[in-house]
Amino acid sequence: MAHAVRTRERILRAAANLLDREGRAAVSTRAVCAAAGVQPPTLYRLFGDKDGLLDALADYGFERYLAEKQALGQTDDPIADLRRCWDLHIDFGLSRPASYILMYGEGRYRGDMAAGVETIGILRRTVARAGAAGRLRMSVERATRLMHANGLGVVLSLISTPPPERDPGLPAVAFEHVLRTITTDGDGRPPAPVSVASRAAALREALRESGTTALTRSEGALLADWLDRLADADADADVGVGGGEVADAGRAVREPSSGRRDGRDAHR
Repeated sequence: MAHAVRTRERILRAAANLLDREGRAAVSTRAVCAAAGVQPPTLYRLFGDKDGLLDALADYGFERYLAEKQALGQTDDPIADLRRCWDLHIDFGLSRPASYILMYGEGRYRGDMAAGVETIGILRRTVARAGAAGRLRMSVERATRLMHANGLGVVLSLISTPPPERDPGLPAVAFEHVLRTITTDGDGRPPAPVSVASRAAALREALRESGTTALTRSEGALLADWLDRLADADADADVGVGGGEVADAGRAVREPSSGRRDGRDAHR
């Protein structure tokens, strides 16, 4: 068993080196076997086929990215930490473009890979710290998605642009734009006045972190839904989305038909 694990790791390292040095076209089963010093039957036994190898290689890329992200640690300033996460994401993608495209850019769903999920988890927790400090203009979930989506867009755009034509200032400008959109910070300007949205996001995170039992589970879920809608209301208004247009289909909260939400509610 240990021998198989070591062999698998050796094959993945060899494949990753080929991918980083020579690009996706270089990652043939024959080339990977030669680089790893194994026979094709060994590769097929461990990975099934080339698609299985590529999936494992994407997971290996997420593990490398996660290790670098975990090494960042955190400071007392969540906004500074968001900036460091952003810079790491940009640097990782531009230094390993073929790996990055395999991880994020092929349109193949790989969102359930544990290391990839945890990289988003670190981002979400950092955004949540900003929310708990009252520094968000929207819900933690939406802010996390916006930050992640913009990071992906910047890296993929730069990768697709010939190096001599790339704008080296684009990542920094994009980050400041996202920061102004999701937080009350940005460009060193004085903080914006505390809004309903930032208060709602802060209360949402405070309740989540506290583990309070003052509300039943269904009451807590309903309050969380309301707070998320309040946190996102200003951003929706900015793009012309009315509160009545928020789709309930995507909400986790549903009122049971019995009128009772749990055992405690039955006695109220």
